Amino acid sequence: MTDILKQLNDSIQKHIRPQTYPLAIRMVEPGEDLPERVKRPLRDLGIKSAICQGIGLARKYGWAMALGHEDISCPLAKSAFGFEPLVEHFTSGCCCEGMYTETADAGAKTESELPKFSFRQYEYFLTAPIERTTFEPDVFLVYGNSAQVMRLLAGSLWKPGGYLTSRFSSRLDCADICIETMHTQKPQVILPCYGDRLFGQAQDDEMAFAFPAAHASDLIAGLEGTHKGGIRYPIPTYMRFTAEFPEKYQELEKYWKEE
Repeated sequence: MTDILKQLNDSIQKHIRPQTYPLAIRMVEPGEDLPERVKRPLRDLGIKSAICQGIGLARKYGWAMALGHEDISCPLAKSAFGFEPLVEHFTSGCCCEGMYTETADAGAKTESELPKFSFRQYEYFLTAPIERTTFEPDVFLVYGNSAQVMRLLAGSLWKPGGYLTSRFSSRLDCADICIETMHTQKPQVILPCYGDRLFGQAQDDEMAFAFPAAHASDLIAGLEGTHKGGIRYPIPTYMRFTAEFPEKYQELEKYWKEE
């Protein structure tokens, strides 16, 4: 593991304490070799996988996962990630109509705003726990509860200040995690989508935080700086108060005073 990956993993483990592995993600270009000891869903597990499912396997099992065209089960992810060309059935909103939107026109608007890669721009979606990463990442991803994501947000704003803006649609959070982050080169708060909850096993108390690889050093500094400033996880509770008790309990004080 390179120094920056070790520093980032150590910082996340110290300040965030996630229950699943923090991940590195890379989009592998055509002709680029995959690292050794990477699992492919179809070849190694005998299944096809959604991208959110591959992320779930990596963050819960600690596996390095690579998903190419033949590995991916989700038609929407194939469209967004450019593993298949965009077709009218998708762009016209038919995949949204009646499920996520009332009409196909509304669905077409949703699909037009979905972040996408160009057709065959990349050959594989590759992810692995940061501590086991042997490739140059494009994006880092951490799942946690809302307090842990808030803590990551605070760290990411340590240097620039201001606010972070993220987009949500309740579907295809894999595109938000990877494509949106790579396109904007800005951190993203991730609300797990319906598919991530169904196939990726994201839980009701989980959110996620994605950030570009170039942001890693600033986040490390931000987590340490905000920690010194008193912003910490687990969130400390205020306990310097005198508690109130039921009247029957308080009557005991009368007997002691009489004695």
